[in-house]
Amino acid sequence: MPINQPSNQIKLTNVSIVRLKKGGKRFEIACYKNKVQEWRSGVESNLDDVLQISNVFTNVSKGEVAKSDDLQKAFKTSSVDDVVKEILKKGELQVGEKEREHDLASLRKEIATLVAEKCVDPATQHPYPVGMIEKAMAEAGVSVKVGKNAKSQVSETLRLIQSGSKLPIQRARMRVRVAVPAEHGEGLDERIKSTAEQVERVEKAEMWEYVMLIDPPQFKALSDLVQKECQGRGRLETLTFAATADNS
Repeated sequence: MPINQPSNQIKLTNVSIVRLKKGGKRFEIACYKNKVQEWRSGVESNLDDVLQISNVFTNVSKGEVAKSDDLQKAFKTSSVDDVVKEILKKGELQVGEKEREHDLASLRKEIATLVAEKCVDPATQHPYPVGMIEKAMAEAGVSVKVGKNAKSQVSETLRLIQSGSKLPIQRARMRVRVAVPAEHGEGLDERIKSTAEQVERVEKAEMWEYVMLIDPPQFKALSDLVQKECQGRGRLETLTFAATADNS
């Protein structure tokens, strides 16, 4: 004998709930995962492709549909589409615990990958595997921030690893080429070399050319020096953003 589900039971899979409190009541809509951000960014405009169910609820998980009178009182309209659009625009996207954990793990992996690409073992100048960076992040108690992208968290993560873990690590040096006119070469020679961790090659002809490894923060100072002293006739170019023993 078949078991009849209660009529207000709604089975939803892969659901994202957007919630808005208004007029003293809570209103929710059931959306397809990832479609909320697409709608907010203008990529998606069809509500039918955003909503799993074209209705407004007071509690999605219990299948409790909002009453028209409550919509009218809170939103000054009983039009479901108009209410849905306001909830999509102003509501808070609810994230489940498993989804939150997955997003945190993905973000942590992305940050570790970026750190591994930009940094090396000071003793060998070799990059570290991503897994080793992740262990160092855990040892240093790095707490990733979901609201910020991975790239913006790299510098702080590196600082915490350097101060809070046992892993010796530093930013990989940049390999750059500097070219200045010969008439400026003598006067700028020592100043250019002073910005380098290592001078790999110097050629003196009509243009004095230097190939050097520099600490990334030195790039702006070197660029300013070349532009100011050579009146636009000097050149600075990056040959390798992260010079390691593997790409020397």
